[in-house]
Amino acid sequence: MTKSEAEKRIARLRDEIRLHDYRYYVLAEPTISDLEYDKLFKELKDLETQFPDLVTPDSPTQRVGGMPLEGFEQVTHAVPMLSIDNTYNEAELREFDARVAKGLGGEKYEYVVDPKIDGVAISLRYEEGRLVQAATRGDGERGDDITANARTIRAIPLILTADGGLLRRDIPRLLEVRGEVYWPLDDFNAFNRKRQEAGEPTFANPRNATAGTLKQLDSRVVAQRKLSFTAHGFGEVDPLECDTQYELFQAFKAWGIPISPYMRRAKNVEEVIGIIREWDRKRGSLDYATDGMVVKVDRLDQRERLGATSRSPRWCIAYKYAAERARTKLHSVRFQVGKLGTITPVANLEPVLLAGTTVKSASLHNFDQIERLGVRVGDMVYVEKAGEIIPQVVGVDIEARPPDAREIRPPARCPECDSETVRDEGGVFLRCVNPACPAQIKERLRYFCARDQMDIEGVGDVLAGQLVDSGLVREFADLYRLKDCREELIALERMGAKSADNLLAAIEKSKANPLARLLAALNIQHVGVSTAIDLAEHFGSMDALIAASREDLQQVEGIGPELAESIYGFLHNEQGRRTIAHLRDVGVNMTQPRKAKPGSQPFAGKTIVVTGTLEHYGRKDIEDLIRQLGGKPAGSVSKKTDFVVAGAEAGSKLDKARELGVEVIDETEFRRRAGAG
Repeated sequence: MTKSEAEKRIARLRDEIRLHDYRYYVLAEPTISDLEYDKLFKELKDLETQFPDLVTPDSPTQRVGGMPLEGFEQVTHAVPMLSIDNTYNEAELREFDARVAKGLGGEKYEYVVDPKIDGVAISLRYEEGRLVQAATRGDGERGDDITANARTIRAIPLILTADGGLLRRDIPRLLEVRGEVYWPLDDFNAFNRKRQEAGEPTFANPRNATAGTLKQLDSRVVAQRKLSFTAHGFGEVDPLECDTQYELFQAFKAWGIPISPYMRRAKNVEEVIGIIREWDRKRGSLDYATDGMVVKVDRLDQRERLGATSRSPRWCIAYKYAAERARTKLHSVRFQVGKLGTITPVANLEPVLLAGTTVKSASLHNFDQIERLGVRVGDMVYVEKAGEIIPQVVGVDIEARPPDAREIRPPARCPECDSETVRDEGGVFLRCVNPACPAQIKERLRYFCARDQMDIEGVGDVLAGQLVDSGLVREFADLYRLKDCREELIALERMGAKSADNLLAAIEKSKANPLARLLAALNIQHVGVSTAIDLAEHFGSMDALIAASREDLQQVEGIGPELAESIYGFLHNEQGRRTIAHLRDVGVNMTQPRKAKPGSQPFAGKTIVVTGTLEHYGRKDIEDLIRQLGGKPAGSVSKKTDFVVAGAEAGSKLDKARELGVEVIDETEFRRRAGAG
């Protein structure tokens, strides 16, 4: 291809990719699969690699992130980013409405109402239709310049367009878009699952994780985390040719800026209250966390007349829903040691009923969180459930603090092995650095035997502890030597001959597991089940994987420099080499067929959710089959889901699929599509 031909093809590819971004992020109506999109993107990237002088800053390929920054520059907002006053009941909302009516002297007015995204507020500045700067809210007057990080977020357009097409003349010369960066719940939960599988501490909630991500100095990290963006306001606009926010936001949508599809107009405060009540029932179905609704006067000239106080506008207010939380006493704090040595503080609580279950303990996450909360032993604390699952301490009733309340200090030594503890380089996590720590060995052993790893049934917390404490198991390979220690095994508490034989049979069976299961079980930092499958299918054997360079590892989809370094480091350090050699000596399989060619993958590029009980498959079996046939099994239904496989007693996932209009098929149809008859 000549340079002239490449230039024309590059231009067409960029326009096509921008059009598909517009359809996906703005219209929520994608017209091609992720696989087809990735092919277009790869073609563009290959051409730009071949002709580097044709690369432009607004090309879609430039979202991948560049070299780390040394720090963030400060940006002064052209129009201050004020905070919004909150209200927590309908009476206060009517009082706000009365103030608006008074301020407008009886003039007719309307509102726009929108769910409040619990994310991080930023401002995007476009000049002549091109993104030139992104900044955090900061103190409202000044914020951090996060342009490099914002450019990696695919929902943020680098260049404004007309209905996904070419630049249009009526786009303002200067436009500041205010909005919220957030981590979609499906992607956040998937990321946390990977961290959990890899033995790393999970993020407490999407908002804090988003804020931390945007403060990364390495934009390549941001690019891997699938953040999103939705506009909710504006700053400087020149020229401003719209009379209402609703009208302006329809223009935003036409220019390629994502806006909330749930924005509603309301003629009066009673309609506003009706919308708020309606959303209290269905806000849990959104793909982002929301704690309320934002109510704004729609007409822009009326906003100007109403004005603002020194901290907040008089023309808008946020109605906050009451979070389900409980108040109880913190009796003590225990320190749990994870398989990577991470020490997690856990609050022991006076039992309290919360969201239908009795809560006796709650996570304090890390010692920075303890300091932020100012919590002490003996305090009355507030507990909520993160994602309605994991209890966590979120606040302290300082006024109820007893005189004998005690500070919670990070342990200087490991509570399990008495070794020295050290802080991570970032200063957030405390770790025991003794690899022979019994608590770490027990956790690693339990993880090694878990269902998604080597699947050795029966090795839970209790038995893992007994095997380590008795000295029968000091490393993974010792499991496969237990057949020579049958009598000692039978002698363990609550074991017996039959249980011992069942355990030995399960251990022997696990030797034949494919390489992916072994890789997932080895406790390689950042490597969970999905990454292990990708590695095994790409390289086919442990020998090939060990022979791979860091650059070879990065050829596997989803593996960047940080993950490649972690994998390479494990395979080539003394402990990793010894672990693999000993497992090889006891006969553990270290191979797996490489991934099938695309032609034999009927589910290539498709995201599939399975719900209910199936006749021919267990949950793990069907998920493995979906992966083998090129698909991606997902745990929850969203607009990104291609179809749902529904078995007997399908529950809320089936309801969600019907609500979103996602295709639903039964097991018979799945087997037909999979080529299983």
